[in-house]
Amino acid sequence: MELEVKSLGGNAAGSITVSDEIFGLEPRVDLIQRVVRWQLAKRQAGTHKTLGRSEVNGTTKKFVRQKGSGGARHGNRKAPQFRGGGKAFGPVVREHAHDLPKKVRALGLKHALSAKAASGNLVVVEDAKAAEAKTKALIAQLGSLGLTSALFVDGSDVDANFGLATRNIPLVDVLPVQGINVYDILRRDTLVLTKAAVAALEERF
Repeated sequence: MELEVKSLGGNAAGSITVSDEIFGLEPRVDLIQRVVRWQLAKRQAGTHKTLGRSEVNGTTKKFVRQKGSGGARHGNRKAPQFRGGGKAFGPVVREHAHDLPKKVRALGLKHALSAKAASGNLVVVEDAKAAEAKTKALIAQLGSLGLTSALFVDGSDVDANFGLATRNIPLVDVLPVQGINVYDILRRDTLVLTKAAVAALEERF
């Protein structure tokens, strides 16, 4: 597969041949969904907690006699049905993460890249560098590329000025190639890869 390469200013800068095994697959939504679900579950804090009946402050004294009251039989006021009682089957602190095979994770990333390429939302640029850390100048460059919501993926290191300039632009994210992931690819309309990122991805897979 051949992709057009552009400069940050929007000018044509040649073309690049990419692997069909990474960018030319028929996208499988089920694989992409599995990887996104795994990512979101892994980062969920799981710190939600309620007090059970054994943790609520209160007496354990039997407050009504067993028989003769005409009402139900009760033990103590910490039971869930009473105001101030413990929560029955409430959430506890736990890990929400689950396992996903490494091969499925890699395949999900390939299919996410292929989905962006198939929909025409994949842009390859020569490099992602800025002479100065000026947000206004970079917004003008992104406008020439027609980008309003984008994820930039650079090589092993992100240019410091470029990272600072994009920091205050809404809906624009920047990642080094080792941080590329399915969820971040999908949450932005356009995926922008540098030539260094493309080379690193092909070497990785």
